[in-house]
Amino acid sequence: MPYFDAASTAPLHPLARQALLSALDEGWADPARLYRDGRRARMLLDAARETVAAELGARPDEVSFTASGTQANHLAVLGALAGNHRNGRHLVHSAVEHSSVLHAAEQHEASGGTVAAVPVDRQGRVSVEAFAEAVRGPGTALAALQSANHEVGTLQPVAEAAALCAETGVPLLVDAAQSAGRLDVPAGWSLLTASAHKWGGPPGVGVLAVRKGVRYRSPLPADEREAGRVPGRVNVPAVVAAAVALRAVRQEAAALNPVQRSRIDRLRAELPRLVPDLAVLGDPERRLPHLLAFSCLYVDGEALLHELDRAGFAVSSGSSCSSSTLTPSHVLAAMGVLTEGNVRVSLPRGSSDADLDRFLEVLPRAVAEVRSRLDPPSTEPAGTSGPLVLDTLGRRCPIPVIELAKHIGSVPVGSLIAVLSDDEAARLDIPAWCEMREQEYVGEPEPHRYLIRRLS
Repeated sequence: MPYFDAASTAPLHPLARQALLSALDEGWADPARLYRDGRRARMLLDAARETVAAELGARPDEVSFTASGTQANHLAVLGALAGNHRNGRHLVHSAVEHSSVLHAAEQHEASGGTVAAVPVDRQGRVSVEAFAEAVRGPGTALAALQSANHEVGTLQPVAEAAALCAETGVPLLVDAAQSAGRLDVPAGWSLLTASAHKWGGPPGVGVLAVRKGVRYRSPLPADEREAGRVPGRVNVPAVVAAAVALRAVRQEAAALNPVQRSRIDRLRAELPRLVPDLAVLGDPERRLPHLLAFSCLYVDGEALLHELDRAGFAVSSGSSCSSSTLTPSHVLAAMGVLTEGNVRVSLPRGSSDADLDRFLEVLPRAVAEVRSRLDPPSTEPAGTSGPLVLDTLGRRCPIPVIELAKHIGSVPVGSLIAVLSDDEAARLDIPAWCEMREQEYVGEPEPHRYLIRRLS
């Protein structure tokens, strides 16, 4: 079964598997103890820390291991804000940061701090000018900017952001979870986070690096381990395997990245040709080499993922509007792009051209099958005067957009059509559909009522 979800979790690297099994025998003891087994575990931990630090461009004493990338982000945000509270209590981050950063920001705001989310363009890239303006605001204690977006793969202007943060004396947190191991770590960071299972290490190992001189105070109770930043005992065997995997993928990246980039280029070119009403998302050039996201009109994302799974493909969705939360992806919402029928393809090291051939064969059939199930009976107009009204209240995405597409041709050019929908995704997908179809999105004059003018 082709696995196309490396952005969520990369398969364990073969060398990491060997290192893990060996370290389970050699590094099981408590590295804080002075007896022989403890000293051996400590030597393994120190060697792993040195390896990870070298690959990430840090000093060993700047690197701490956490239980996950999520925990690393929580500690980085809250610890840096606590350490720099004398400068103020204002946090700046891009609108497309990982949810772990956003949740930490919510906690900071709930405790009396302030937060500014810097918008991005339709490719998911933050504006350096807007980021600079936000960072220069009064009382800014921390700025956060991911190295690459986890849903659409767009690379962020970290170097430029780091330069302006250095000018203003504001520490910069870089979430490098998606790029670490694949690309060079951007220079200029004050705090760096990463997650081993993204680069082929075992799950349960995160990385928090804090530069010397950066004020940091752990938001958790005091603990003498991991430089006082992370409480509890480190999983030495898993850390050893993570370090081995990181070094291995860094050595492989020079050869693998061009191959994966070429495969993603092929998907970017062929998918819109093979599947009608498909929009490829993210920056076409400044992007991760292995990741592609796209959205399909008139498709339920969850149903499409299940259809692809039945065909033997493991992919994910950047949008959760098809899950139990019925909430669109905050990344796609910030970009202002189509959220329905969203699919993220991220290639692991073992993928092949034959896998892509089959995916290009399977996807059009899968989309057609899902669309055939979602062609509902037309809703009746809710009135005879004014705009044509389509009542889709209580119906989830993509039904509101399907109904709009079916009825737009029934009104004269220049006339209005109104869609009634209480699905949160409609606020994003109806304007996105209008842009794709060159129709005018007039706005939402009252809650759950969307006006569209037919232009052609």
